[in-house]
Amino acid sequence: MSTDKMGQEKLASLSFLEKKENLILYGSVGTGKTHLSVALGVQAIAQGKKAVFFRVHDLINQLEDDDPKKVSKVHKKIHQADLLILDEWGYLPLHQEGARMLFEIISACYEAKSIIITTNIEFGRWKGFLFDEKLTAAIVDRLVHHSHMLMFTGKSYRMANSLMK
Repeated sequence: MSTDKMGQEKLASLSFLEKKENLILYGSVGTGKTHLSVALGVQAIAQGKKAVFFRVHDLINQLEDDDPKKVSKVHKKIHQADLLILDEWGYLPLHQEGARMLFEIISACYEAKSIIITTNIEFGRWKGFLFDEKLTAAIVDRLVHHSHMLMFTGKSYRMANSLMK
């Protein structure tokens, strides 16, 4: 993993939370993005902060629930959190309504809380799962404004440690 100008000490201190900065964890499958995002979420909780974790597709499914109370509960969780972790960003394509919901979440969090995104898709290809050029540009604009990019390289931990050798 390479951290931009942030450095590992600053990352571990969670100073990005106080500044409402975002982390974009980008790299190949199996290189530790989700592992680090969860570790940072656990550390935030240990420091008395509120952190919530969603796989993007699961979040959209929960927001589309027919029960308005369940949907309201998801929004409340996100609103109360200091840190929102969105895992597997772009792994599965979203339909137009799902992309719109994701935009609303990102917009509501913009400059109000920190977001961690794990992805293996570069910004230029996000339109491929969000399907709308203007919506994609608006999401990217909000996310990168106060963000640090952490690059994850190397081989998949799971493949390197597979029983099938």
